[in-house]
Amino acid sequence: MSDHQVINLGCRLNIYEGEIIRQHLAAAGDSDTIVINSCAVTGEAVRQARQTIRRLKRERPEARVIVTGCAAQVEAAGFAAMPEVSRVVGNAEKLDAATLLGGERVRVGDIMAVRETAPHLLDGFSANTRAFVEVQNGCDHRCTFCIIPYARGNSRSVPAGLAIDRIKRLVDGGAQEVVLTGVDLTSYGPDLPGSPTLGSLVQRILTHVPTLRRLRLSSIDSIEADPALVEAITGEARVMPHLHLSLQSGDDMILKRMKRRHTRADAVRFVEAVKTKRPEIAIGADIIAGFPTETDAMFENSLRLIDDCDIVFGHIFPYSARTGTPAARMPQLTVPERKARAARLREAAAQRLAAHLAAQQGHVIDMLVEKDGRTGHAADFTPAALDQSALPGSIVRARVTGAEASRLLATPRE
Repeated sequence: MSDHQVINLGCRLNIYEGEIIRQHLAAAGDSDTIVINSCAVTGEAVRQARQTIRRLKRERPEARVIVTGCAAQVEAAGFAAMPEVSRVVGNAEKLDAATLLGGERVRVGDIMAVRETAPHLLDGFSANTRAFVEVQNGCDHRCTFCIIPYARGNSRSVPAGLAIDRIKRLVDGGAQEVVLTGVDLTSYGPDLPGSPTLGSLVQRILTHVPTLRRLRLSSIDSIEADPALVEAITGEARVMPHLHLSLQSGDDMILKRMKRRHTRADAVRFVEAVKTKRPEIAIGADIIAGFPTETDAMFENSLRLIDDCDIVFGHIFPYSARTGTPAARMPQLTVPERKARAARLREAAAQRLAAHLAAQQGHVIDMLVEKDGRTGHAADFTPAALDQSALPGSIVRARVTGAEASRLLATPRE
């Protein structure tokens, strides 16, 4: 079976769903099909999907190419027009084996009509020894730069009982760490009976799966974090001390034009609150550089946010106009301006990361070892490398001896 059979582009949810697709292909004994599970978050992401399709078809001209994922959902006709593409399948249809592998050339339904998240129960999905569990899909918000609600549909949640059963199976299968994933994870629950919250789900998981050693959240919107979630993040040792926040900007006017639901002060206050209660929490964040109408002063507010929120894992990218979104019709900055601002943000984030790595010198970390037996991540998701091999999938206590190439160097303790 080719390693290129399923190519996942974009978010962690795509990785999760890509594994379901991979299992469908394996069950069908299909080694002549390449599935591109695409991303549509930016225009650049769509361009990369097209480039990937052309490259893989050149490498394997005999293979059938199926395109699915978010870009296929919102630009079905464009992908269907590519001569390299055999089939285009929508996000709601891609997880059904019969729909994915057979039928009409284009099968893309109305994603807004989807009301349920099917329980895609995997007996075990472990990417780099870390298990992913989808508990939410879709998004009810309409940020002006984002096409994803039209690719994923409205927000819908997996009932807690199903999620807990799935996690139990993964843990019974050897998973040491489970990551809860979703498109808008903190919007979990209002569509379910009793309107549970993400915090209540996390606490139920911890209670009902006592053998789960590590629970991690993929990405959250801090303004939607409910009190039970904050309590779990700051008070439960099995919830990993790492938060990736969807911040996007550090300027209030830009946040308003993005139609975000928080202010700069909200973000700073949230980080201060959680780090006061649990200082070892490491903060990651998404920040867009060069959003339409962003002035130098507005950009400086984003630049200062990296220090103000102690962002050590910055996910920085220049604004990319997405056709069909309100932001694409706003006054645009030049591409060189956007790239220059992104570079300054990355430099500031790199300085925070370097300081974070230096502060770990001599500390003992609990490191989840990846498949190669040498690399992995600490509890706060800091990348780390061991000076000797350990069992992949194990959690190793190791002492930090230094840092290089944006990761810690460590040696296992006797």
